[in-house]
Amino acid sequence: MGGGVTRMKQHIAGIKGQVSSCMMSTPDQQKRCREAYEAPQVRKRQKHQKEEENRAVVTIDLVEAEGNDEEFAGIGNSEGHKSGPLDKFVKPIDPSIPVKKFQQQNISDAIDKDRSYKVGQYLARWIYKKNVPFNAINDDDFKQFCEALGRYGPKWKPPSQHLLREKMLLQEVERTRELMKPHEIERVATGCSIMTDAWTDKKRRSIMNLCVHCKLGTSFLESKEASADAHTSEYIFNYVLESIDKIGINNGVQIVTDNASNNMGAKSMLKEKFPQIFWTSCATHTLNLIVEAIGKLKQFAPIIIKAKEMTIFIYAHHKTLSLMRFYTRKRYIVRPGVTRFASAFLTLQSLIAKKKELRAMACSDAWEGCKHTRTKKGKSAHATIMSRAFWNGVSLCIKVFEPLVKLLRLADSDGPSKVTMYGELLSTKKAIMAAVENSEKDYLMIIQAMDMKMKGRLDSPLHIAAFMLNPKYSYADSTIFSDVEVVAAFMEVMEQFYHDDDEKQNIVLNIDFTRFKNKKASDWWSTYGLQTPALQNMAIKILNLTTSSSGCERNWSIFEMVDAKRRNRLDIVRRDNLVYIQFNVRCIDKRMKLSSATDVLLGEDALRAQDWIVEGAYVDEEIDPVTGLSYSIIDEAMGATEAMELRRSARVRELHEVEEFVSDDDNESDHEIDLDDDIEYEFDDDGVMATKDAEDEDDGAQP
Repeated sequence: MGGGVTRMKQHIAGIKGQVSSCMMSTPDQQKRCREAYEAPQVRKRQKHQKEEENRAVVTIDLVEAEGNDEEFAGIGNSEGHKSGPLDKFVKPIDPSIPVKKFQQQNISDAIDKDRSYKVGQYLARWIYKKNVPFNAINDDDFKQFCEALGRYGPKWKPPSQHLLREKMLLQEVERTRELMKPHEIERVATGCSIMTDAWTDKKRRSIMNLCVHCKLGTSFLESKEASADAHTSEYIFNYVLESIDKIGINNGVQIVTDNASNNMGAKSMLKEKFPQIFWTSCATHTLNLIVEAIGKLKQFAPIIIKAKEMTIFIYAHHKTLSLMRFYTRKRYIVRPGVTRFASAFLTLQSLIAKKKELRAMACSDAWEGCKHTRTKKGKSAHATIMSRAFWNGVSLCIKVFEPLVKLLRLADSDGPSKVTMYGELLSTKKAIMAAVENSEKDYLMIIQAMDMKMKGRLDSPLHIAAFMLNPKYSYADSTIFSDVEVVAAFMEVMEQFYHDDDEKQNIVLNIDFTRFKNKKASDWWSTYGLQTPALQNMAIKILNLTTSSSGCERNWSIFEMVDAKRRNRLDIVRRDNLVYIQFNVRCIDKRMKLSSATDVLLGEDALRAQDWIVEGAYVDEEIDPVTGLSYSIIDEAMGATEAMELRRSARVRELHEVEEFVSDDDNESDHEIDLDDDIEYEFDDDGVMATKDAEDEDDGAQP
């Protein structure tokens, strides 16, 4: 049978008309090929429907021009202006030519495609000059602006700067508040989590933000400059009280912060003031502490250190870096993540995926001829790349870290994660046991490191109560209802949730809880839950909670974009308005999209992967509990390090004592490769790669 891929799909799917049907294809194969055949048409229809929806949003009334009806014909019509035969002879799209000066054009130069292309050139010129991202033209708001501008017609004057930053900005803030009304309704119905965090901007101003998470996602409310105040427990407690008053005492179920000591002090104060509100430690922060502790164990620490030394050596010299990019087809081996742990996992995963290419590079003549590879660090990097034990260790690290990565994805997501966090934590421990092949010695060391960091954070009574109230776990294992620890945690949460309400506590414990144990999981909360309103209210509000304050971290990225170097004169109110619009509108757009290909672990820059690129990039910094600032910032402000810096003679002497210093400007040997060959390069995918075991092709590898 002749033909291309399209006819092959028609043949297997049994689509008649151009080819004969395949007699051996299964129904599942027919279904998949039919979906693949119809997918382009479906995407085209969806794109057209989306464009029509964007056009329908624009409401520009038709304004009849005085004495110039022909010029404004068709403006204001929702269908737009339809080109006719005489449109080929109208004025050119050129702002330098006055509107009323018509000039007949040649037919070859006046077709509609050329006119549209010229309009695009003016747009492209503005994008290039102002450094606007290319993907900004795909934004729906920009498409609506183009539609509105087209309906308005010529002679439109852009608003002034004053109008943009005053009246229009305030109007857009009010419009965004209207769009966030469903979030306010959801907070009342299912409760919410209040999140707060501190950040230091480019001007060294200390800022605290306030975000709220509900079933629909995270929303930004406001920020507060706290440069003149010490971030003590009492200060954070007072700020949390203000946020509770704004959200509503009956709507806020829990407070989520990181595990800093000043936050834990505020937790104790809140328990005395509002006993019914829970205080939860950030799960993302706790998981990073867990993986950091596991990474320091003797089974994993040497492997991670060797991997860092190898990547640092390759990135330290432009010759070795170019050689690596040549063999990996312009793909980098260091993959930055949103946290240091995410960077470590993604980089180890990237190394194992590029194992063949790295070994081919280390065995090449260009590597042998490079002067940097003959140094002590170069020989160590070569031995690491060719070592079978190293790659087996990397594979073991990935197997152990991967279950924790799944847990981190759950915690870092924008949806309700309390409902499955504790259950997934138990599954993670089982997966780690399988990764170490049921070795009790290795497993106990890992579990002890986990329990040390998660105690009271990921296994709090609130987490355990959510675990029991989730029919996915409680009905799959009926022994949960007889587990002493689980039942005790549930009773503690119930007493705190219905604080000083003995009647509700009695109903939940003696009536609703008994009915809940005897029902099926499939129809519990949707049908039978209505007969137990006290337990239903408690369960719905707990199961819709988040476990992480990652929304505050994502909010700081918006602050960084708004409070950039080119906009450093923004006052606090205007900056907050811009952040309020950008963060909340993105939250709405994200919820409207059915799927997203972006992995939550991938970072936008290499800030959290510096220790894989540069030696001694950063060390773990301690935070001053009084000021809330790191000691490095305090040191820089006081000039303590500067007073202890070496003088010129000492620096020169130290430079000459450095071992094996080699200049990058020296001539290389003749064993070089032509990096300009015409080869087809490929790039890393946006998502995280699937984990694979270390491959067995170790011919010539050094043990």
